[in-house]
This record gives sequence, structure tokens and C-alpha cells, in this order.
Amino acid sequence: MSEPSIAELAPTAPLPPAPGAEDYLALDFVNTAIALPGGQYVDLLGTPEAANQWLTGHALATDDAGVQEMCATQLRAMREHVRALFAARVDGLPALPSALSAVNDALTRVPTASLLLWDEQNGPYRAAICPPNEILDRALATIAASAADLLTGADADSLAACDSPPCNRYLLRHGRRHWCSTRCGDRVRAARAYARRTQSHSA
Repeated sequence: MSEPSIAELAPTAPLPPAPGAEDYLALDFVNTAIALPGGQYVDLLGTPEAANQWLTGHALATDDAGVQEMCATQLRAMREHVRALFAARVDGLPALPSALSAVNDALTRVPTASLLLWDEQNGPYRAAICPPNEILDRALATIAASAADLLTGADADSLAACDSPPCNRYLLRHGRRHWCSTRCGDRVRAARAYARRTQSHSA
């Protein structure tokens, strides 16, 4: 019997990407921890296999990167730090020093500039060199840079938490929409309709 593939071992996202997740890697990253109705919870970084699949899907690692539990733990820790910064921005609160330190540490751990290399046939070119032991550091640096770009850029004011409990995802708000998916929006509308019916019956 053949070994199961990473795709077979890793959970799949129960919701489509939230608005803005395709533009900001960090937004998709914080949304890998998904709270669902009925006390259900899906963690797309919950195992080394799942973390490897997420990294591969975002061109941050190869299929055979061999992500270990220590790496998955570091990714989940960074997720909580970025989530804390998003929450602080949305709620207008000061950032947690530990979250800021974690993001800045990730940003400075690897060189951000592409190196100057020389090919005998084609001459000089620039490229980022990524030895296998630096895959996680570079992934964390890329995620941290995306978070910093979002928090300091023009879209920062659009950052919002999904307004459909128990959903815990973040999104970039467009217009009055405050939920991350059609499913969450339907749940909000159903709850409002139920509340109106209850009020009319009690009147």
C-alpha cells in the first residue's frame, strides 16, 4: 500500500479566501486558523504535512521540503503574532511589543536583497539564494513583509474582522460588507431575520 500524499494528509479550507487574501499573503496566513459554527475548528497549519502544503501552495517551499513539527510550531506562533497586530489595528489599540518584535525579527533574519550572480554564458544577474535550511526563515520573512505592507499601506483602513460569529477571519472590507464569505453573510442575514421575527411575535 502506498504512502498517503501530503494533499491527502492535510486539511482543506472550508471557506474560500477572504477578500484581500489574494493580494496580501499575511491575510491568507492569519486565516489558516478557522473557527466554524458548532464549535468546529480547522487549522491549515495544524500538522507538519498541512504546513508544508500551505507553504507549497504559496510558493514558499517545495513539496519535498520536509517541514518538521518545530517548523509548523514556529509558523503557528508567527500567525498569532500577526493576528494580534491585525486585531490591534482594527480595534485602534497599541500593538503588543512581543508581536512587533516577532515580525521585526523575521524581517531582519534573512537578507532581503537579491544577490548579484554571474553566469558564464549570459553574464550578470540577480537572484535570491535559498538553501534548504533557510526555507522557513525566508517564508517567515515574506509573511512578515506582507503584514508590514498591509498594516502601513493604503489598504490598512479597510482591514476588518469578519462580522459573523464565531468566524475569526480577517478581510479587506469593500463598501458595507463586513463578512469574509457568502456563507458568513448568509448566517448574518438569517440571524437578523430571526431577530426581527422574534421581535414582531413578542410585540
